[in-house]
This record gives sequence, structure tokens and C-alpha cells, in this order.
Amino acid sequence: MESRGNVLDPNCPSRVVLDRIAAKWTGLIVIALGEQTLRFGELRARVGTVAPKVLTQTLRAMQDDGLVNRVVHAEVPVRVEYSLTPLGYSLTQPLAAVRAWAEEHVPQILAAREAAAARREAPSS
Repeated sequence: MESRGNVLDPNCPSRVVLDRIAAKWTGLIVIALGEQTLRFGELRARVGTVAPKVLTQTLRAMQDDGLVNRVVHAEVPVRVEYSLTPLGYSLTQPLAAVRAWAEEHVPQILAAREAAAARREAPSS
């Protein structure tokens, strides 16, 4: 039986996996590709504001980690599509829970940020 990793152990390789999942664009890419296979431009539009270079780097890293498939269709012009692997798709459920939590709690987070900013700007006594 394989042992589980411990992400709190700085020497555990599971930290690399957590770093990938927690990377800025990974979750959004998984959510988008969990809905459908997309071409690069479609994925970029779906995720929004990500620079092409950063999206390319993130997709490449996700491919290397076995989370994303890249299929090149021999057409003119060449058509490239991205989809989740079964391993990548296994992230959709946990990320759906994180997404739901974020969407539900955004008002409280924004209110807390505003309150913190107001406290910082208030004159000290």
C-alpha cells in the first residue's frame, strides 16, 4: 500500500502537487476545461486576463503533471485543443467546492478588506 504524502512536511514531494493546484491559473483552467474541450483562444477568453505566455506556461506545466491533454489536429490552419485528463478531471469536484465557497463568501471577504483598509487609514490616537 502506498503511503500518503504530508503537505505540511517541507521535504514531502506532495508540496509540488499542492503548488501546482494552488497556482494562480490552474484552478480556473481546470474549471473551464471541466466544462468542455477548448482551443487556446477560447480557453484564454474563458479564463480572462491571463497573458498568452503565462497561459502557455501553465498549460505546459499541467501537461507535464498529467492534468491536461493537448491534441494537435493536422489541418490548415493547425487546430490545437486542450482537455482534462482523467487525473485532471478528478480535480473538478474539489475545485467546485472551492468555487462555491468563494462565490458565496465574496461579500464577507470584500467587507473585511474594506474594514481593514479603513482601519489602516484611520488616524492613530
